[in-house]
Amino acid sequence: MVDDERSIRQFLAVSLTAQGYALAEAATGHDAIESVSTFRPDAVILDLGLPDMEGIEVIEQIRTHSQIPIIILSVRDSQEEKIAALDKGADDYLTKPFGVEELHARLRAVLRRLVRIEDQAFKIGKLCMDLTKRRVRIGKKNIDLTPTEYDILKLLVFNAGKVITHKQIIKDIWNKNPEDFQGMDHLLRVTVSNLRNKLEPDPTRPEYIITEPAIGYRLRSD
Repeated sequence: MVDDERSIRQFLAVSLTAQGYALAEAATGHDAIESVSTFRPDAVILDLGLPDMEGIEVIEQIRTHSQIPIIILSVRDSQEEKIAALDKGADDYLTKPFGVEELHARLRAVLRRLVRIEDQAFKIGKLCMDLTKRRVRIGKKNIDLTPTEYDILKLLVFNAGKVITHKQIIKDIWNKNPEDFQGMDHLLRVTVSNLRNKLEPDPTRPEYIITEPAIGYRLRSD
């Protein structure tokens, strides 16, 4: 838990230890980076406004050597800052004030992502994706996907529970540079809409592919 507000750290220490977590605390970015290397935690809860460096810098330094899940917990709520943090490698973003039960749920989701995919198969609800056979099913029904639809679903599966920004998806799926993104947001929305029409019981109320407004998408992980 990385936050320069002692009261926040104390509150979360009580809350998280009651759930069975062991907690290491840091009040600065440098202490956080050192703690990740020495304590080797399963996840990081990170504030963006730290006294010695920006939380974005902490994410960048951690990502040079670790893919540990990082949840941002910050008073900053602009879309631009959320997108910047997620693009740098954060897994999720929660704004203060926050509900502690929601934080617990987000934490469980990122931890499940570490162990979800076994034997190249993914299953949640009635959705099953066999990565070896490139087969997707809803219940017992095989679902025919276009190559692009399959690749988007595969990207979401490998990051189940994590918010994937529009920019990340466009870059990974269509191999586009930022200067070539014009018009790609619309193509992405259409492709995701088509994918939902094939996978969701009710595409207007998706159960699997969840929209993070103006930011990106996440695949439900529980």
